[in-house]
Amino acid sequence: MQKKKIEKIAKDVIQYEIESLKKLKNTISKSFLKLIKIILNCKDGKIIISGVGKSGIIGKKWSATLSSTGTPSFFLDASSASHGDMGQITSGDVVILISNSGQSEELKNIIQYTSRNKNIKLIGITSKKDSILYKNSDAAFLMPNIKEAGPENIVPTSSTTAQLALGDAIAIACMKYKNFTKFDFKKFHPSGSLSIKLKTVGDLMITGKKLPVVNENVNMKNAIKIINNKKLGALIIVKKNGDTVGFLTDGDLKRIAQKYSDFTNLELKKVMKKNPVSVDENTLAASALSLMNSKKITSLCIHKKNKSHKTVGLVHMHDILNSNIN
Repeated sequence: MQKKKIEKIAKDVIQYEIESLKKLKNTISKSFLKLIKIILNCKDGKIIISGVGKSGIIGKKWSATLSSTGTPSFFLDASSASHGDMGQITSGDVVILISNSGQSEELKNIIQYTSRNKNIKLIGITSKKDSILYKNSDAAFLMPNIKEAGPENIVPTSSTTAQLALGDAIAIACMKYKNFTKFDFKKFHPSGSLSIKLKTVGDLMITGKKLPVVNENVNMKNAIKIINNKKLGALIIVKKNGDTVGFLTDGDLKRIAQKYSDFTNLELKKVMKKNPVSVDENTLAASALSLMNSKKITSLCIHKKNKSHKTVGLVHMHDILNSNIN
C-alpha cells in the first residue's frame, strides 16, 4: 500500500471522529443538564457505570475520570452483574449504562433490576430512541447519529470517541460545580508526575523550631551564631509581635562584615533587607522556583493566605529542585 494512501486513510479516520464530536457538541441540551443533576444529587449512594464491549471500555474510563475529579464511581461488569454482582447496586445509587444500540442483552438484567427499585436512578447513554435502555431510563442522553470511520460503518470508532468525550464533559461539569480544585486533585494523585507537578511550597517548606527566626534588635554577633546553628544560610527577621520585617542571607552577612570595621554590635534592623519576598503556602513549587529565578534569590518566606506579615515557613531553591518538579 502506498504511503500517501495510508496517510489519507489516517486523515479520513480523524476527520470522521472530528465530525462526530461536532455532532455531539450540538446535542448538549436539557437532557445533559438532567443527568448532571441526578449525579450531583447522589449524596449517599454510589455512581455505578456499566457497558458491554467497546462501550464497556469507555465506561471504565468514565469511572476513572469521575473518581479522580471528585465524583466517586466504579465500573460494574455487565456479565458479572447477572451472576451475583448485581448486589453491588443498592438503594440511593445512580447507574449509568452505556450502549450504542441500547439493546445489549447483557444490560437487560441491570435495566430490569433498577426499574424495580424506585430509589435507584438509571441514566442511559444510547443512540437509539426506541431502545429498551432509552425507554427505561430516568434520564436518557441520546447520542447523535454518527458514521463510523471503518469500512461498512461497523467498527466502533467515531461513536466510541464521542462516548469518551461525553464522559469527560460529565466529569468536568461535576468537578466545576463542586469547586474541585487542583489541591483536591492532588489528594487523589499522591504518586506520579501529576503529584510532583502539583507540589506546593507548603509541601516542601521548613517549619517550626527549624526556622531561623530572630528579633530585629538582635546584634550581628548573635545573628551569626544563629545562622550557623540553623544551617539554612538565612535569617527571618521579625518584630516583637512576630511580624516579618526583614531577611538576611549568609552572603549578606559577609558583605556587611566587609563594609563595617566593627559590625558585631550592629542591630539587624539597621542592616537587614526590608520587605522580604513571601508567597502563600499554596503556591505551586514550580511557580515559586520561577519567582526565585526572576528575583535572583535562593530562598522564599512562606505565609498563610491573607497573612503575608506572618512567616510560617521557609523554602530554599535546592528543596524545590530536589523534588524533581521540572
